[in-house]
Amino acid sequence: MSLDGVKALTFDTGGTILDWHTGFKTALAEVGGRHGLDKDWTTITNELRRRALGRMLNLGEHEPPAYNFDGAHRTTLDELCAEFGLDAFTEEDRHAIAWTAAHNFDAWPDFPDVQPRLKTKYMVCSFTILSFRIIMDTAKRNGLSWDAVFSCEAIGKYKLLPESYQTVAKWLALDPSEICMVACHNFDLDAARAVGFKTAFVRRPDEWGPPGPPDPNANSACDIIVDSFPELATALGVD
Repeated sequence: MSLDGVKALTFDTGGTILDWHTGFKTALAEVGGRHGLDKDWTTITNELRRRALGRMLNLGEHEPPAYNFDGAHRTTLDELCAEFGLDAFTEEDRHAIAWTAAHNFDAWPDFPDVQPRLKTKYMVCSFTILSFRIIMDTAKRNGLSWDAVFSCEAIGKYKLLPESYQTVAKWLALDPSEICMVACHNFDLDAARAVGFKTAFVRRPDEWGPPGPPDPNANSACDIIVDSFPELATALGVD
């Protein structure tokens, strides 16, 4: 499929751009250490992500969302504290994990230098289920400059609902076929493709830490499948 007509790249941001696993695991281990706790922080980290993500996907399908991803992080963390014997974690501790850590995630090291190059040819946008504040704060931390930030927080319909993708196309004043969704998650790319987006799969093998991602292999229907952001730039014709 030709990508000649693509004018905008919309990037999934949590996981594809940001290393949430290291951020959350480090925060959990640091807080746990202060309380003398030694837990399986990898498992707890991934359970935090899995459950919080589950609270966000398709949110707004039946009624207006009552929370954003920051709320999902905190609610999920409180559940896990009860389940994994982390009752010693104070309010301050929990805020440090659910809010402060999430707003200071590091970007994967191969993205910041490539983003300006992509912007010479395309509109480069964050299209995310993360909150506006997470995107704003992590952009400042990592020196990222998005042409636009489209958070489902503003749309009121969260991925994987087709309305979320259609609304972004409307706001960009583009046909969906003129937009390429970039992600390391097949579920996001499949939903984008269903409404007419082009799709690019960028592998992030370390996203979930040592276990590896749950869907490491791209759907063959993707227009581009690469291992890194420099490779994505090359595939898109950006020197």
